[in-house]
Amino acid sequence: MSRLLKWVAILLPIALAMVFASLNGGQRVTLNLGFVAFYGVSLTVIAFVSLLAGMLVMLIAGIHSDLKVRDILRARLEAEDLEERNRFVDRDQQDMFVEGEE
Repeated sequence: MSRLLKWVAILLPIALAMVFASLNGGQRVTLNLGFVAFYGVSLTVIAFVSLLAGMLVMLIAGIHSDLKVRDILRARLEAEDLEERNRFVDRDQQDMFVEGEE
C-alpha cells in the first residue's frame, strides 16, 4: 500500500502539469516585470519558469537557515565538550608507581 501511495504522490503532480499544459498551451499573455514587458508569452512557459524560480528561492533560503542551525549546533557541541573536559579532571591525582624510585 505504501508503494502505491508513493507512486501516486509522484505521478499525480506530473499528470496535473500535463493537463494544465495541454489545456492552456494556446494561451498567450503579457508578462510585465516592471522594467521590461514581454508580449505573447505562453502561459505554460510562465508557469514552468515561475515554478523553477520558486524552487530556487526555497533552496537558497533553506541553505541559509541550514547553515545557521549548523553553526548553533556546532557551538553547543564545543561548549558541551569543554564543559565535560573541565568537569572530569581530577586535580588531586598522584602517580602510584613513579619510575626511578626503588
